[in-house]
Amino acid sequence: MNVVIRIDEQKRNLPLLIEPHCQSEGGLDDLISWYGNNRDFLERALLEYGAILFRGFAVKAPSAYAKLVRSISRNLLDYIDGNSPRTRLGDGIYTSTEYPAEFAISMHNELSYSNCYPNRLVFCCIVAPREGGETPIADGRAILRSLPSEIVEAFTRKRVKYIRNLHNGHGYGLSWQDTFETTDKEIVEKFCKEASINYKWKSDGGLELTQIGPGVMTHPKTGEQVWFNQADQFHPSNNPKPVWESMKKIHREGDDSFPQNACFGDGASIDVSMLDKIREVAREHSVCFPWREGDVLLIDNLLVCHGRMPYSGPRKILVSMF
Repeated sequence: MNVVIRIDEQKRNLPLLIEPHCQSEGGLDDLISWYGNNRDFLERALLEYGAILFRGFAVKAPSAYAKLVRSISRNLLDYIDGNSPRTRLGDGIYTSTEYPAEFAISMHNELSYSNCYPNRLVFCCIVAPREGGETPIADGRAILRSLPSEIVEAFTRKRVKYIRNLHNGHGYGLSWQDTFETTDKEIVEKFCKEASINYKWKSDGGLELTQIGPGVMTHPKTGEQVWFNQADQFHPSNNPKPVWESMKKIHREGDDSFPQNACFGDGASIDVSMLDKIREVAREHSVCFPWREGDVLLIDNLLVCHGRMPYSGPRKILVSMF
């Protein structure tokens, strides 16, 4: 199969776009075969560009996506210790975050708060929304270069502490059962111990989790420094302003009672002005493209962060991690 490979310089060379040269060669099996024969090229391209969009290959059903992604990797990860609501469709295959359509999801590297983060993400558009619903992406190398030096220094030196309060089935946010895909407390405790997560069972049956992760990461293959954390997303100031103002009336700033929160690794609060600047820079570097049914987006999760724009109409995006 022949393909067309191109970049859009107006979009900061992100993502690299790969399309079939002619429609007759754009089948699922063609893509699987071409991918298998060009893995070395794709690996180099992904490390350079951070994201690759495969378009026009007719990956338009969950079964087709499952066949493709399992040909890409035999080591798909389950979304254990995840922080967003989604539906498990099969081993290693999930819907993307199921937040209400009217809300945006801020830029983040998947599971960057966890010691069990994936290296790669694969998204697939099964149903394209009528309007909006893009998955913006941004290069973490560029974000790091654009942030004020005092923010980079503080996050590099102090790291980030994440706090989560998971309920027991009734309450705001996720339950511990959904987060760990089990009702067995011993399985949860074993996972936490292996992942260096401090845990505490609460009197109401809920679970408090704290863990410390990096603010800046060195990519293991390129040696480049990248912005890699979810502090601005975990901090309650990331909520819509009315929600944030309401939460401040219930919870004290700096305490551990918010459904989720983030502070520096030494326990010091992160100034909201710092978080706002991080959000601003991430937005400035974000690249959006309208989803088309059958699109497959491959992302290096350390190099590139992603989010979600509000949308209208049905939308079904699948995601896998490895």
